[in-house]
Amino acid sequence: MRILITGGSGFIGAALGERLREAGHEVVTLGRDASADFQWNPIDGQIDSKAFDGVEAVIHLAGENVGKGQWSAAKKRRILESRELGTRLLCEAAAKAKPRVIVTASGVGFYGNCGDEVLGESSPPGNDFLAEVCQCWEAACEPSVTAGIRVVNLRLGIVLSPTGGALKEMLLPFRLGLGGRLSRGKQWMSWITLADVIRVIERVLDDNSLSGPINAVAGAVTNVDFTRALAGVVRRPAWFPVPAFVLRAIFGEKAEALFLSSARVEPGVLRECGFEFRDADLAAALTGMLKP
Repeated sequence: MRILITGGSGFIGAALGERLREAGHEVVTLGRDASADFQWNPIDGQIDSKAFDGVEAVIHLAGENVGKGQWSAAKKRRILESRELGTRLLCEAAAKAKPRVIVTASGVGFYGNCGDEVLGESSPPGNDFLAEVCQCWEAACEPSVTAGIRVVNLRLGIVLSPTGGALKEMLLPFRLGLGGRLSRGKQWMSWITLADVIRVIERVLDDNSLSGPINAVAGAVTNVDFTRALAGVVRRPAWFPVPAFVLRAIFGEKAEALFLSSARVEPGVLRECGFEFRDADLAAALTGMLKP
């Protein structure tokens, strides 16, 4: 297929593009700078319609980095607008071009902070900022849904890879023996490896029965269990817990959403369609990624 990717230079997008090209697909990118094959400006509502020429599938991964920087009012506005306005612009253009499928990123932040509750695709949304962002993000796909295009919203958990994302940020302190649980460590972390994210996307592209929200998570563990697993793999102690008040003092609202919120998410749709995760055990997955 000829596949259009936004966010193609990100750590998920770059790895995905490489894999799709290896599989024989033609990949073109849509981005805001000259390094992309085609350009767009989601905030200004500008998009090169030629980007969709011959395209059968669209994979939408672009959006303001949630984890980088403090959550000022301006930062939160960029997080929301980059997803809501960008997705709507893309899906309005796609509604005219009519690709077969659109796969757009979302997140398990959709569910908010739910403690120990087990969450599936039919669980209701939360009421915090990230939950609002995810709801607007998914709703912005409506132009393409109305046009009869198959749309999949991947509610991604924490994507684990030593090349980017949360794990990359954790590795140095844990390797120095400075790792530790966050607060009491009882909050649930829903995770998936980068390799399995790519496999999920490949399955979604090929399986016409899949549409709507899909929880892209391989498993869920508490923060204290994640801490023990990572410390065990890097063979260092993890004796430095970070109290919740310290996280709140340093990161403000972002601490609640990214470090203290609990989402125990299950991949119901993927299980029902028979998808098998290659990395379903956290310790084994970390060992595989971090071995010398």
